[in-house]
Amino acid sequence: MFHPRRTLRALLLPLVAGLALTALPAQTAQAASTLTNAGFETDGTGAAVPSGWSEYGDTGASYVESGGHSGSYRLTQYSSAAYKVETYQYLSGLTNGNYKLTAWVRSGGGQNSAYLALKNCGGTEQRTDLPVSTSEWIHLVVPVSVTSNQCTISVYSDANAGNWINVDDLTFTSGTSSVAVKGADISSLAKSEALGGVYKTSSGTTGDAVAILKSSGMNYARLKVWVNPADGYNNKTRVLAMAKRIKAQGMKLLVDFHYSDTWADPGKQTKPTAWASHSYSQLKTDVYDHTYDVLNALKAQGTTADMVQIGNEINGGMLWSEGSTSHWSQLAGLLNSGYSAAKAVSSSTLVALHLANAGDDATVRWWFDNAATYGINYDVIGLSYYGYWHGSLGAAQTTLDDVASRYSKPVFIAETAYPFRLDSDDSLVNQIDTTGELVSGYPATTAGQTAWFRDVMNIVEAVPNGRGLGVFYWEATWTAVTGNGWDPTDATSGNGWENQALFGFDDKALPAMSVFSHR
Repeated sequence: MFHPRRTLRALLLPLVAGLALTALPAQTAQAASTLTNAGFETDGTGAAVPSGWSEYGDTGASYVESGGHSGSYRLTQYSSAAYKVETYQYLSGLTNGNYKLTAWVRSGGGQNSAYLALKNCGGTEQRTDLPVSTSEWIHLVVPVSVTSNQCTISVYSDANAGNWINVDDLTFTSGTSSVAVKGADISSLAKSEALGGVYKTSSGTTGDAVAILKSSGMNYARLKVWVNPADGYNNKTRVLAMAKRIKAQGMKLLVDFHYSDTWADPGKQTKPTAWASHSYSQLKTDVYDHTYDVLNALKAQGTTADMVQIGNEINGGMLWSEGSTSHWSQLAGLLNSGYSAAKAVSSSTLVALHLANAGDDATVRWWFDNAATYGINYDVIGLSYYGYWHGSLGAAQTTLDDVASRYSKPVFIAETAYPFRLDSDDSLVNQIDTTGELVSGYPATTAGQTAWFRDVMNIVEAVPNGRGLGVFYWEATWTAVTGNGWDPTDATSGNGWENQALFGFDDKALPAMSVFSHR
């Protein structure tokens, strides 16, 4: 395995320490319109200041060493003492317009901050923080608008003793990137409010949860719909009412059809009671009629759905057993029935198919290869990604990039979340409640939750060819409110998720909400 320290480090420290005071400001660096030595291959191991680059701050903490992403060498920032260092390159003579920086990175985590930046470009400085990934390389993108014919590319660490990052294979090219969907599932909200749930701004002012989320930058809301749930929530009537509030805030709407009376996921896809005895042929009609009914009612009240999921986490199919993946041709018929209904209501509504486990590229490929074989219609691919269940950020990035390319479809994270603490605010044990369940480098703190949400957003933004649509944070408003538990058939059931909501145990908006303002 690799190690962030370099050979000859002790010999070179006096040299770079002596040069620290002579570090040049960015604007006097050698001018060029293209990146020089972008892969750090020019000098070889031990270069204190890579050719074409400049350094500022604790310059002994930035150097070239072996172990590159594609070539032989990489840039490393590391020191056995706390440090702040910037490795930068100034470009001039640029044609004004949109540009993007890409880079491959690794980080051991723990820094006060570690990021790639584009600055002095004429407008607002743009940054992308490095995720924690100790072995797998992650690729990141930073977009910027150049308006002054120049730009400075910067790699920066404000780090504690022993913290390290690796950076390699940078590109700076025309183009842009963005995240169109900055959303959250708020399916729990209506029932929470009815039972006394309260939502506050970060400063403690009580307000409308939808408005608070909107003011933080959220632009898309996701609502699940069950056919005939026992508690009367998450059905057509409740979705219609919540849709009015969502659209009144200027947000877009994703409707998530479970085709069940309760939770549908990879472990269970139970038919609604009203459909339980129906034949496959009748189920196709059921799917069409139910989908059309809900979506047409939304359209009629002026809140047309912008996106629709035909099924929820349908790795094993839906409406078992007729629609399981043991019967692909029948599953195709059911999914296409839902697709047809959605398009009959609104041809511009995007139809998504949603699987769990974004870290499992082989399974996602298997599923969508079959979708192609059996002629299943869809517009976009949605994947759930919970890092404590679904593998590393690198694995999720591999899946996102692969399926976006393989099927030429946009992709989005339909669900993600992370705890800001481990203890419970009600009597039910939380889904994630021990440090051993956490993702390495992401503590169960408000800062850890924020970093997780931010880093998931960043890997989606980096999907090539602009095919990364964005992210939905799952159940942002599911705080602990008596009666609003997980089981719609049992009013005494608790909530195992309140430590992953975007409102704290004091009902105040949490810092992770700031991620909605991402670019």
